[in-house]
Amino acid sequence: MAILESITCPQDLRALSDDQLETLAAEIRDVLITTVATNTGHLGPNLGVVELTLAIHRVFDSPRDRVVFDTGHQAYVHKLVTGRNATFGTLRKEGGVSGYPSQAESDHDIVENSHASTSLSYADGIAKAYAIRGEDRHVVAVIGDGALTGGMAWEALNNIAINPRSRLVIVVNDNGRSYTPTIGGLANALTGLRTNPRYEHVLDMVKKRLNAVPGVGPAAYDALHAMKKGLKDALAPQGLFEDLGLKYVGPVDGHDRAAMEHVLAQAKRFNGPVIVHALTRKGYGYDPAEQHEADQFHAPGPFDVQTGAEKPKGRIWTDHFSEAIVEIGERRPDIVAITAAMMHPVGLDKFQARFPERTFDVGIAEQHAATSAAGLAIGGLHPVVAVYATFLNRAFDQVLMDCALHKCGVTFVLDRAGVTGDDGASHNGMWDMSILQVVPGLRLAAPRDAATLREVLNEAVDVDDAPTVVRFPKGPPPENIPAVGKAGGADVLVRKGTKDVLVVAVGSMASVAVDVADRLVAQGIGVTVVDPRWVMPVDPALVDLAREHQLVVSVEDNGRIGGCGSVLLQTLNDAGVHTPFRLHGIPQEFLDHAKRAAILERIGLTPQALALGIVEDMTALSEGRTLVDADRQP
Repeated sequence: MAILESITCPQDLRALSDDQLETLAAEIRDVLITTVATNTGHLGPNLGVVELTLAIHRVFDSPRDRVVFDTGHQAYVHKLVTGRNATFGTLRKEGGVSGYPSQAESDHDIVENSHASTSLSYADGIAKAYAIRGEDRHVVAVIGDGALTGGMAWEALNNIAINPRSRLVIVVNDNGRSYTPTIGGLANALTGLRTNPRYEHVLDMVKKRLNAVPGVGPAAYDALHAMKKGLKDALAPQGLFEDLGLKYVGPVDGHDRAAMEHVLAQAKRFNGPVIVHALTRKGYGYDPAEQHEADQFHAPGPFDVQTGAEKPKGRIWTDHFSEAIVEIGERRPDIVAITAAMMHPVGLDKFQARFPERTFDVGIAEQHAATSAAGLAIGGLHPVVAVYATFLNRAFDQVLMDCALHKCGVTFVLDRAGVTGDDGASHNGMWDMSILQVVPGLRLAAPRDAATLREVLNEAVDVDDAPTVVRFPKGPPPENIPAVGKAGGADVLVRKGTKDVLVVAVGSMASVAVDVADRLVAQGIGVTVVDPRWVMPVDPALVDLAREHQLVVSVEDNGRIGGCGSVLLQTLNDAGVHTPFRLHGIPQEFLDHAKRAAILERIGLTPQALALGIVEDMTALSEGRTLVDADRQP
């Protein structure tokens, strides 16, 4: 029987020999590779933390001791050794194992953090709580894979440093090859000395005794202290952390399990906040991942296990944006691009290759990206900030107060808007069109297809007195949907029969609405389908169209509360238009992971479900009945 099959909880790891642990590490890597090859997910980061995770669970006692993984996509190995090996084949599938820590799955998962740079703040609070309650428990925060580029992490470190009672161990998973590993017995001896609880006591005693020696004492202590600090700085890059008042251990080879266990045990013994600096390699143990130049198989699509070759995939929305922004950059030397550690995923790699001096990757720092963009705009350029839609949530204040208040011409391009599916609740881009509605002067476009994406992107970068937003979903766009007419700035996609139903389709819901229209016409119901293109502000032409129809239906892939349909309804009310109104969108809840199509079906955003509801409403209206559960009744 494979060793992994015998591991039901972390305590089982402690009975294994060194040879068995090496075999277990190999088995884990095999499972990671074969599972992600078909299910997709985050492979590179997890291949890099196998030994590190085993060491943590052999030294600490989870779930009594708490382990918090930053961004959460480094937690696959943790899942495998905390009782989820048997179900790991369901990774990222509907009803299966989540791609991030999940409280519903296991007591070993306490924080479902899948946005970066948050682990240290969580861990700080948990450790403080245990100290106040007098509980003998440790907290381990595993942070890395770029998360230390986020300002929130440094805010947390600043506070952790002034809480000496916190039994907190911070494992910095440094897979960026920033530092050279320190080797040799002297380094190990210093590591043991710095984490010995008696170290500070002895240092304080030496200081007092030397300072008591008339004349030469203080100078002798200063010289001794400077020599000690100089030697430590020469051996390891702990200066920054120790200047904050934090104990530092490392660097240590994160793939040397025994070495990791040794330093973690020392850190645990210190009983105060300690930083353990582990050097790892993303994709370690799988040659195609290690040799993958772009991101060491950070999150590959389906691939061949033997060769590592990714299976062919069609062109997605991101590809069309990638080409369009380069074309704009060719004719507009004032266009600059910014992203937050997402150069390839958001499609700015081609722009970077063509215009390296006009491209800025600020790390996992969306707040800085937005305000830096405001500065670029003030300086006479037009910045395009490309991030995932869900990550813009973190920079709302900067969009509002730094960009909009100063009337800065900044274009935000939001990839993976709406339901994204497999990555779960944290990655669904279902909040942007609600939170951005309150920003004065901001203009927001939701293209329905690749052709419209190019149109609205070109229109967006021409706006230099206010922020603009262009958002689009994950995956391939539909076939281009031609307009049959115009209504103000909106495109009329369908105009058939009498003016019974007006369907206002936002962005990617346009193709769904066209399908709905065909079903309604087959039932003898006249229908007009309109794509506003620019959904913010509301086009006055929509008010006139609503007044002419018997029923208005809005459809969007955003939360129902405060979204485009909600604002349209308010606008109609202000204009005295009382046409019955149905609002369709994403329910205001955290959606479990599943394929996008499955989620859309579950929440009723499919042509069949929408058409059925409209037919029932039109029947009720024709019979003089009010609409049950309608957002507005006649």
